[in-house]
Amino acid sequence: MFSFVVAIASFSLALAQTEPVVDSSYVAAVYEHNLILNPEPRVPLSRRAALQHMKRNLDIYEEQAARAAQQGAQILVFPEDGIHGFNFSRSSISGYLETIPDPQQESWNPCTEPGKYNNTEVLQRLSCMARRYNLYLVANMPDLQPCPQKTDPSCPPDGRWQFNTNVVFSSDGLLVARYHKYNLFFEEEFDTPPQPEIITFDTPFAGRFGLLICFDILFHEPTVALVEKGVRQLIFPTAWMNLLPLLDSNQFHRALSLGANVTLLSANIRLDQLKMSGSGIYTPFSATYHHAQQGDPEEGRLLVARVPVLDPLWVKENVATEMMRSSYHLSLQILDAIKESSFTPPKTASSVPSSSTTFISSMMCDPFTFVLLNETEGDVEVCNGSFCCHLQYQRLTQSSSKELYALGAFAGTHTVDGCFALQVCALVRCKRMDVTSCGQAVEEAETKMDFMLEGKFGTRYVYPSVLASNHVLEEPEHLEKAADGRVIMKHSNMSSGLVTACLYGRMYHLDKDECVNTF
Repeated sequence: MFSFVVAIASFSLALAQTEPVVDSSYVAAVYEHNLILNPEPRVPLSRRAALQHMKRNLDIYEEQAARAAQQGAQILVFPEDGIHGFNFSRSSISGYLETIPDPQQESWNPCTEPGKYNNTEVLQRLSCMARRYNLYLVANMPDLQPCPQKTDPSCPPDGRWQFNTNVVFSSDGLLVARYHKYNLFFEEEFDTPPQPEIITFDTPFAGRFGLLICFDILFHEPTVALVEKGVRQLIFPTAWMNLLPLLDSNQFHRALSLGANVTLLSANIRLDQLKMSGSGIYTPFSATYHHAQQGDPEEGRLLVARVPVLDPLWVKENVATEMMRSSYHLSLQILDAIKESSFTPPKTASSVPSSSTTFISSMMCDPFTFVLLNETEGDVEVCNGSFCCHLQYQRLTQSSSKELYALGAFAGTHTVDGCFALQVCALVRCKRMDVTSCGQAVEEAETKMDFMLEGKFGTRYVYPSVLASNHVLEEPEHLEKAADGRVIMKHSNMSSGLVTACLYGRMYHLDKDECVNTF
């Protein structure tokens, strides 16, 4: 088991002067929870039995809240499904449900006003936990909201909404925010809210935070909608199943933090049977994260880190002005540094010779077009339709073992276990020494590589990542986005072998309405 505190080299030239001063910071904590499951989630439990189950997880939460407080945490985030579990039916989860009042409509402190509502034992426990340890606390739990069948045609047949829900308590126990997950992932026990919710809350130590849950992170609502409203600090409870080579938990969550120029407080479940692991505290300047490896004890992990305040209304005016600059704005300093580096600028598409070694292979269930990296160094390009990716690379031989690498491009709609439009450039290590294995999941690599990866994207939402052997995150040396949509990522001096280097473009405007929220 390991965790990393990574000093970010990314954007060092463009943003070196924008990192907030030391006193514009706060201490954040996330807990990766070794979930105690209901062994028979399809069998309905009485309220009493459901409470007994949830108490076992809440007792662990209590221990971690105390530890976080001892380390100075001001906000603590617990994962999705961490109190109750998953794989319920709509009826079998009924004993776990509590009706959560809307804090935008009324003020309620469950710890000091426990008699105001019946059957709110979990809310009371969380409220008192926040109050006892004097920290803001974010947890995830199932919510029941009655609805009128006669007047609301969207009301389910049983007369109630059941939502996957984040709740936030202030340091005195007040319920300050409630968010209902909009993008469900095979969650038959829950309903999709009639409209996406854009929920934020304010803190006295860091200003404004926004809320999302797990699968939400891949969609415009609520994630990008929050960012477009100027929310720079996101809270992310998740039950994330790792999907290499492009959507490993730390890999993608860190990529979104860099690509959207936000802080992301990511708390995951630890459950090996479902490949769940990987939590982190990510800012545009730093990453504190943990990812279990094969053979590690299956246990929880608390991460605590001091991070900069990114809310521009909170930090000093001169710092706020600087920090409102997007990390993806064109930086002449970066452009100059690239020109002066050992790499020459990437050739334009028309000047790069086409390769006769392109082939199609499935990666993440999408038909990527690949080209092999057959030389020790070189320039390659690959196109999927009119979308092209270009790579300059130099292998740094580390051992006698041979490893096959390929550059892949994909532009289209992903339709397996989700539906969303993509443009992706990805340099990957193939699992074996044959082309049919390119795009398959790989966790280890020995080959280090200096490279410059470029694509011309039809979206400004491009999320960069460099994933090294055994889930280690590398921080790109330089990232640049030009006005014409070109995105360039340059990296060298890797600490370990390269598994994936990726520019993951989300074409939100091309998402198909008929396949959103159907999973």
